[in-house]
Amino acid sequence: MAVRTAKAKWEGATVQAGKGTMALGSGAFQGAYSFQSRFEEGAGTNPEELIGAAHAGCYSMALTGTLSRNGLNPEWIATEAKVHLMKTDAGFTITTIELHTEAKVPGADAAKFAELAETAKQTCPVSRALTGVQIELHAKLVA
Repeated sequence: MAVRTAKAKWEGATVQAGKGTMALGSGAFQGAYSFQSRFEEGAGTNPEELIGAAHAGCYSMALTGTLSRNGLNPEWIATEAKVHLMKTDAGFTITTIELHTEAKVPGADAAKFAELAETAKQTCPVSRALTGVQIELHAKLVA
């Protein structure tokens, strides 16, 4: 299977005064990050935001696969991941990721959709990689 890459470079003697860049190996994204973009509201990206994007994308694909294997073909699925970074006794920690998913799935009923949405959460490769994090799923079937 594939091996994916990403790179980061940090410059600066302190976390507060330094700055860095992160880039995807495919060349599809490169962005600046800093103390301000990570812990405050400064311009740029941060590792948690990129984890959220990866999780939202992976979960949307996992849900599509789960639904289609069960005879349900979604018209669309939209997922937002909210990654909670908290200061704990152990240091800064990603404590929770909320997955908020909406999907239009002709022929699906709410109960079956909820069941398959949970199955997709359990089988999503990024969800499995993040087993040390509480993952909350909020899945909504839309007409």
